[in-house]
Amino acid sequence: MNRAGVVEAIAATDTIARTGRLTRILPGALEADGPNVAIGTLCSVGPEAPGRAALIAEVIKVDTAHIALAPYGEVASLATGMPVRALGGGGQCPVGDATLGRVVDALGRPIDEGGPISGIRYEPVHVDPPPPLARTTPAEPLNTGLRAIDGLLTVGRGQRVGIFAASGVGKTSLITQIARQAEADCTILCLVGERGREVEHLWMRELDADARAHTTMVVATSDQPAALRVRAVYQALALARHWRAVGQHVLLIVDSATRLAMAIRETGLDAGEPPTVRAYPPSTFATLPRIVEQCGALRDGGAITALFTVLSETDEIDDPISELMKSLLDGHLVLSRALAERGHFPAIDVPRSVSRNFDRLVSTEHHAQARAVRTMLADYDTSRLLVESGLYTSGGNPALDQAIAAKPAIDRFLMQGADEAIRPEATQAALALLGAGR
Repeated sequence: MNRAGVVEAIAATDTIARTGRLTRILPGALEADGPNVAIGTLCSVGPEAPGRAALIAEVIKVDTAHIALAPYGEVASLATGMPVRALGGGGQCPVGDATLGRVVDALGRPIDEGGPISGIRYEPVHVDPPPPLARTTPAEPLNTGLRAIDGLLTVGRGQRVGIFAASGVGKTSLITQIARQAEADCTILCLVGERGREVEHLWMRELDADARAHTTMVVATSDQPAALRVRAVYQALALARHWRAVGQHVLLIVDSATRLAMAIRETGLDAGEPPTVRAYPPSTFATLPRIVEQCGALRDGGAITALFTVLSETDEIDDPISELMKSLLDGHLVLSRALAERGHFPAIDVPRSVSRNFDRLVSTEHHAQARAVRTMLADYDTSRLLVESGLYTSGGNPALDQAIAAKPAIDRFLMQGADEAIRPEATQAALALLGAGR
């Protein structure tokens, strides 16, 4: 380390032991009379015993008399009066190429059987989003191998897209297929509040060895405290920013933004924030935009293409978190229960979905062909009830007649197997035939 590095390291070192004592214990929050530290600082709580480390907690509220902490584990063994100590490095996340092919927890610690992770460096947990003029509009398409997306809802490198769905319509199958097939330098799968069984299934069975080699999975399961579930997303973002800074294209998949919002709500209410719509505190609606804005493409660096799954309360997709995410993202893919129940995979409802960068990513010819197909789908959906009930008579509407004739071919184009990857040129050739009415 050079002299300047030594000086910076000394200046960053806190030589004061910052401590306090527990004054109140709740199932989801702790209060203490110290230490006097910033929000986001990690603290150890309680005495360390042989074979048992002290509980880790994150400071979520600070006032003149006490601090509030969100525990990262069980609080059943704690008692008032136990010591609270500020930890160094609490505002840092481990990053680096050594995390590829590994499964880590919300603090970047390995939870697979690969042993310790060496050769890592640390990045800040909380950073400001890139300045608006440092960004660039996505100009290069991301090939996902899915005809419905690449042909009609093209996603660009650096675009932020939501996958909106109620439960049980193939959301997990879709994101794992994208993780396997999408052309990216590295992939980050961030599972927030997921079932533990699903973690093993997705990593070991849904992803093959080649996909795992360039993927890092960050996991905070549903049984873990809300603060850890929130921290998992920041760990994933730190990894993504690290690789983007060296010019790489990163595919970040967060499953799901809804469970993240619920975790933010839980920690916010524990910190004493007032509930607003659907009991979400103001911090939920302030935090989600900052997370989304961390992603995107930079003029002088790489790009983070972000896919956020959003679990809607109903098939109508009109709950507060869904509406907020729609306003923040550069596009949304809506999954349809009606399509899923008919065995249509991926169950993407094309007329209800949109890619806001589509016009900039495809050729004029591709755009015209896609518009023709989308128009036929919209015409058919508008009159679906009449057609399927047998009340429509052929010849009454030439545009609808064309849509009815093309519907079987369009359905074949939009459907494909969960292990089927389609090259872009094949997708465009098939789209050209559809756009020409063949």
